[in-house]
Amino acid sequence: MAGGVDEDEAARRARFEALAAEVLEPVRRYLARRAGAAVADDALSDVLLVLWRRLDDVPGPPEALPWAYGVARGCLANTERSARRQRLLAARVAVVDPPGVVGLRGDEDDDGRPDPGPVREALAALAVSRPASAEVLRLWAWEELAPAQMAVVLGVTPNAVSIRLHRAKKELAVELRKTGGVAGQVGAGGRTG
Repeated sequence: MAGGVDEDEAARRARFEALAAEVLEPVRRYLARRAGAAVADDALSDVLLVLWRRLDDVPGPPEALPWAYGVARGCLANTERSARRQRLLAARVAVVDPPGVVGLRGDEDDDGRPDPGPVREALAALAVSRPASAEVLRLWAWEELAPAQMAVVLGVTPNAVSIRLHRAKKELAVELRKTGGVAGQVGAGGRTG
């Protein structure tokens, strides 16, 4: 039976390698768009670990990527919770031992990247007030997923996704008007109109 175990392990490894080759770059982009490169790399390693551990649960090729996005979403949430705990700890430490004065920055965000445009600003504002709506929009626009695929990521029905996407588009238009961006018509056929 020792040969059978080695063959099973080799088949499992081959399946994982094929899965990783399929999902690695799309999941890396998914994470980087939401959290920046450093956080994305940490979360990506967590995603790959989950995929390895739950390899038998991963669906076949058409649904493998949306399933991996769902795992990435959970891993990113864990990473964000951890970062939030670190910030709270840093705030408590700062009260005891405050840092020195930091100089003013130019037009950069917290990660030193150029200031986002009006759509990203509106999406960031929407992510604060309606995180679920922002996520639906990112899955639709950035990941270019169909409602059925988005349903796999979010763990809801495709009909629920379609309803959420419709509402999220309206909410984004409202945020664009608030931030002074152009609030064009967002249609079902194209990304903006």
